[in-house]
Amino acid sequence: MPVIRSTSTRAALLTAPLVAALLGTAAVPAAATASPPGKSLTCRGEGVDPDALVRHRTETVMQAPLRTIWKLQTDVERWPSWKAAVTTADRLDHGPFRHGSAFRWMMPVPPNPVTSAPSLDITSTVEQLKRNSCIRWTGPATGEGLRIDGVHVWTFTKVKGGVRVSTEETHTGPQVEANVGIATEILRQGLEAWLRDLKTAAEARAHGRPC
Repeated sequence: MPVIRSTSTRAALLTAPLVAALLGTAAVPAAATASPPGKSLTCRGEGVDPDALVRHRTETVMQAPLRTIWKLQTDVERWPSWKAAVTTADRLDHGPFRHGSAFRWMMPVPPNPVTSAPSLDITSTVEQLKRNSCIRWTGPATGEGLRIDGVHVWTFTKVKGGVRVSTEETHTGPQVEANVGIATEILRQGLEAWLRDLKTAAEARAHGRPC
């Protein structure tokens, strides 16, 4: 879907209500939260977009086996069973989750004054992967009047008491770049929600509870 280039005001109207609702937030603060200090995450030497204005990095420790966390994260078609913000997710290839794997997933879009699109359509491709260690995927998220190009890196490290899961993502596109502060805060909330959901599902499974 082609990008519709717009004024900053129109772009901000689109970005804030559209993505905020996708992430399950009732309101979007104006200020962005800074990412943790340090080098950007990488997978097999490749990281996020170094020129992107919208970026966030966060992490958490999960008290669950690495194999459990990895399985949840890479079994894309089951994402909707534990990640509330994902309505559908489909692999576009077959076999093990690997370099070159592609998947299409969707999130709902609420009514808003700019777009009538019912959902945000995301197609991601795995560019780098090391089993039980890291994943890097890229791809566009599109809706009527909106395109976000994302690069997303995940790392999984065994630590005392569990596994540290770290994630970093960058977004580019005229709509998000029209208000970097809001777009970064939206991204922060989305990544932290994903980690919370993954932690809840992994720890529940590790202790024999339903996800």
